[in-house]
Parts: sequence; C-alpha cells; structure tokens
Amino acid sequence: MHISAKADYAARALLELAREPDHPLTCESIASSQHIPFRFLKSVVGELRRAGLVRSQRGCEGGYWLGRPAEEITLLDVARAVDGELITLRGEPLDGLDYPGPASGLPGVWRRVEADAAAVLGGTTLAALLPEAAGGPTDRKGAA
Repeated sequence: MHISAKADYAARALLELAREPDHPLTCESIASSQHIPFRFLKSVVGELRRAGLVRSQRGCEGGYWLGRPAEEITLLDVARAVDGELITLRGEPLDGLDYPGPASGLPGVWRRVEADAAAVLGGTTLAALLPEAAGGPTDRKGAA
C-alpha cells in the first residue's frame, strides 16, 4: 500500500490548522513548520479548499482555516480529497476487478485491504490526533 506525499502533506497541513483554529495560517508558515516544500503545499491546499476542508481569506489578515471542525474531518476525507480513490491497482479502482482461475480470490483480498484501510482512516479525526496540550480532546477515542 502506498500513501502519497500529497495525502501526507495534506494531513500535516490540516493538523497545523486544527492546532490554531481561531487564527489563520499562511502556506509559508505551514510549510516552514512541517518542512514541506512550499510550492507543493500550495497546490495541495488548493485541492483541500476545493474539497471544503479548508477555507481561505486574502489580504494581510488572511490565510487558511479549517473548513469544518477538526472533529468532523477524518483522514479518509483528507486522502480522498487529494488522491481520489483510496487504493487502486495499476491506477484503476478495485470495483470491477476480476481474475480467472486460481487468482479469482485475489480481488476480494484487495477489496478487504481497501475496506480495512478506509475503516481506520475514516475512524481517525484530526481532533483525535492533536496532542492534548495543544487543545486536543482528552478522550482519545478515534485515534489510531
């Protein structure tokens, strides 16, 4: 299984925003804090904005905020916002995958892997990943 740089950077950027929900952050500050290439982060944040996971405001008081509360954004939301399908085989979705003969059971395994990954990611919110000292929940339910 492959986790893309886009999904990793997107999750890290959203966690930075979740840590400071009342203050906008710039892409420059997020990139610096998380050691993410600025130009790449800028395009990732654009995808997150189109997916409604972040909102933005221009100007000297501008920057980015979470588009929804951290308790309502899961890692599955993040991965699907920037990568689309969670798991693909040679770039194709697993839905219609079918093999003949002795390999006929293999597509079911790939679909179970996808379902299990979706369950873990869908059950993990940004809020659950925040350190308690940074304003995260004291109940760690939902953390992986």
